[in-house]
Amino acid sequence: MTTPETPLRIGLAGTGPWARNTHAPALAAHPGAVLSGVWGRRAEAAAELAAAHGAPAHSGDTGLDELFAASDAIAFALPPDVQAPLAARAAEAGCHLIMDKPVATTVDGARLVAEAAEQARVASVVFCTLRFAPRTSAWIAEQGAVGDWFTARAEWIGALWAPGADSEYAASPWRRERGGLWDVGPHALSVLIPLLGDVTGLTAARGPSDAHHLVLRHTSGASSTVTLALGAPVAATGVEVVLRGEHGVAELPKWDGAVEAFAAAVDALITSVRTGEAHPCDVRFGLRLTELLAEAEALAGTGE
Repeated sequence: MTTPETPLRIGLAGTGPWARNTHAPALAAHPGAVLSGVWGRRAEAAAELAAAHGAPAHSGDTGLDELFAASDAIAFALPPDVQAPLAARAAEAGCHLIMDKPVATTVDGARLVAEAAEQARVASVVFCTLRFAPRTSAWIAEQGAVGDWFTARAEWIGALWAPGADSEYAASPWRRERGGLWDVGPHALSVLIPLLGDVTGLTAARGPSDAHHLVLRHTSGASSTVTLALGAPVAATGVEVVLRGEHGVAELPKWDGAVEAFAAAVDALITSVRTGEAHPCDVRFGLRLTELLAEAEALAGTGE
């Protein structure tokens, strides 16, 4: 049991590039948290990452239970449909949750986690980078206060698999299978929904490679368009969110590094644990994102 004076013990599930580059260094350096252990499906990978940050290593099914027992919360850096059942299990063990986006790529998988967290009364945060990176989170708050937006355009276009591209995330099987819709779609929606309201209507179509084009209507009455891709040419890449309304035009600023953003997500979880107040970007929001992306995928079809 934690008190306001004691750090939150946060275990890390996952040993891949995202865990190694972002989660582990952020948790090890956070003044309000202690990295209570690292779990991996491969014992060697868990031992290497844990040793780099002075934490215990765990692997296998028994090791996962050991990590839960040693932790107040679990941060997940695993493929979405691997993390979902493990997160539900962590919640049932009484652990708070920091989940990667998307929570799952099936509605049933995302609902499993949301219901487990609700039944266990644990706090949760879904790490949508733009919601926590200091510059972009401040921009979202500022534009939300302005309000009365007429329309918005969001584009997140990457080139993970293009000739000449150099990213260790290109080796991710789930990204290759599910593409930009599922990998970067949560980022775009996590900005648009708090500014324009929940989505009341959605259409979607496939473009070249893995590109998806979405047209959304929101509860505020505003509309938005979203373009998502990871298979674009290198020269075509970029990220933009542009709002237009009676007060003019607002553009999303460049954001800080992922480690700083993840540290802010840890801050958000700690606050939620201490206060008992749910964060807006929690597993219930993660479930809503999965519902919308699954609908878009079904409407767009295979594109063949």
